[in-house]
Amino acid sequence: MKAIAINGSPRKGWNTDLILQEALKGAADAGAEVEMIHLYDLNFTGCRSCFACKRKGAEPAKCFWKDDLSPVLDKILSADAVFFGTPIYFGEITSQMHALIERLSFILMTYDDYSKKLFHGKVNCGCFYTMNVPQEGYEKMYAARMRQSFAVLNKLNGEVVDYASCDTWQFTDYSKFQTAMFNEEHKRKMREEQFPKDLAAAYQIGQKLCGKE
Repeated sequence: MKAIAINGSPRKGWNTDLILQEALKGAADAGAEVEMIHLYDLNFTGCRSCFACKRKGAEPAKCFWKDDLSPVLDKILSADAVFFGTPIYFGEITSQMHALIERLSFILMTYDDYSKKLFHGKVNCGCFYTMNVPQEGYEKMYAARMRQSFAVLNKLNGEVVDYASCDTWQFTDYSKFQTAMFNEEHKRKMREEQFPKDLAAAYQIGQKLCGKE
């Protein structure tokens, strides 16, 4: 069994990365071989409209563009579970994660018939979002949008689970930044009391999507 985590955050060792590490720990404890991929370490773009994946006779669900993301797309389709993690910037997933989803979406569709399935395997997916807004703000403003952003994952024929880590701790020292609208004491409390619960939830999702209830 193979599980990979794809980090769409530029900040290693922070909220999104830590959440994904816990999901991988859960997967590993369920018996999976695990791998972390940091999108900000890679050199790639969104879809280049080369149409190589749409040529007659081309291997289905295959990106033929030569950059660092093409083998990542292959890994997604050959995995048993994939964990996608992204912070929310201005109500959206990061540009690197959007580029990945754009590329994945294009290779999973055909101009012959939009409803036709090109991928016949099964990949379980976990989507983790980290953000500064509180839980109620996420539910009201972002939850439906995030599910739409990752709607292509339904074409991978597995279970799709999403989880939001809200009201996150962003700096080790708030006094060094222009953050007057935030209450550092409240943020610290969320870090100490809520974030461990988020990590535990990510671990459980990692186990679940790798077959261990």
